[in-house]
Amino acid sequence: MLTDEIMTESNRIEYKRELTASLEREVVAFLNYHDGGVIYLGIDDDEAVVGVQNCDAVQLAIKDRLKNNILPSCMGLFDVIHEQRNGKETIKIIVAGGSEKPYYLKKYGMSEKGCFLRVGSAAEPMTVRMIEELFARRTRNSLTRIRSPRQDLTFGQLRIFYEEAGFELGEKFTSNLELLTEDGGYNLAAYLLADENGNSVQVAKYAGTDRVDLLESKEYGYCCLIKTCNQVLDRLEGIENRIINKITSTTRISRPLWNPVALREAIINAIIHNDYTTDLVPKFEIFTDRLEITSAGTVHLGKEQEDFFAGYSMPRNKTLMRVFKDLELVEYLGSGMPRILKVYPRDAYEFSSRFIRTAFSIDPAALALEREVAGVDASAKTSVETSVKTSVKILELLAENPEMTLAEMALIIGKTVRAIEMASSKLIKEGKLRHIGPKKGGHWEVIDSEIP
Repeated sequence: MLTDEIMTESNRIEYKRELTASLEREVVAFLNYHDGGVIYLGIDDDEAVVGVQNCDAVQLAIKDRLKNNILPSCMGLFDVIHEQRNGKETIKIIVAGGSEKPYYLKKYGMSEKGCFLRVGSAAEPMTVRMIEELFARRTRNSLTRIRSPRQDLTFGQLRIFYEEAGFELGEKFTSNLELLTEDGGYNLAAYLLADENGNSVQVAKYAGTDRVDLLESKEYGYCCLIKTCNQVLDRLEGIENRIINKITSTTRISRPLWNPVALREAIINAIIHNDYTTDLVPKFEIFTDRLEITSAGTVHLGKEQEDFFAGYSMPRNKTLMRVFKDLELVEYLGSGMPRILKVYPRDAYEFSSRFIRTAFSIDPAALALEREVAGVDASAKTSVETSVKTSVKILELLAENPEMTLAEMALIIGKTVRAIEMASSKLIKEGKLRHIGPKKGGHWEVIDSEIP
């Protein structure tokens, strides 16, 4: 990551010339601070960039130290990112405020020597009274502390997802991923990531702008939450977020109904940060003028909402956040909200005492383009649009590139992924097309390109 921006050291920013023994203390202070913070290695206190030697080794050392030297576990609450500033290598450590305060140095325990809090631009020791008050308020209804309603869990799907991401889950993965309660049983996070569970996500579609005429209601889930998330992404990204195309003599104009980057971030955020301790699940509702995404939870008025929009809010489910980050479904802490706010305003969000609801309006330009394309006389369309059926175009594309995906064909042809999937299935039944290998990573073989 390239950046030249240098901000003044503050209550949320700490500069360190090099990796020192005080790193854990600074991280503990940010974990105990409501906003969290950012630590930069390779930058002097006077904000001069000096760089870090052997960045890869230093990053590994940081992750290992934070994993083993801080309690409660802060896995899922920090990110270690390599950056280049002024042509030099630096390291950025993003720390979220934790929900299991007080955090402390394992070496010194929950004491004045082990507990720190960010005050101004320094990490200050916490008093005994502060420690006791935080401990008394510590969140006890986290996913890791609640026992799973089932203990006969299996994790075949989770293993496959990790293998596809280039990792291998060892024998102790349930402990390493914090899927066990203190007494060794499976916790609620394990239940959500298991092959079978009672959790689902609802996707509903309506005929108008209200909830009167329901066209379709489908539940995705009862399986590993990663698989559920992918199913919802496939539906909303691949089918519902259709791309409107207009081909002119000089260019192709393409407009999706919703911004694809913001849409993906909002979907994943709703699934990761949903308050599953309430037995309420995320809900996605499609109207003729908007998409509404509702998840269980609350963000209070004032500073907490400002932190939410700035990307500083505490991850509600740190275990899920860690797994989603491992599988590269999210990039790093706090990155999602800024991407969404580049496209959609703050008032797209509505907060209540139990829910957070996001409403993304359909792009008016996409609707205008769709009406324009629909109104074009057939004689004015290009020869491709008038003379080539979808099935013929599919065979032509796959003859040239057998590894082309459904999404790639949909973009070129100007159809939804669902339409391409249905057309290719028909060609398979007719004996004109065959798919070889796994669904992801396989390839196509055109058997007969003739279409009567």
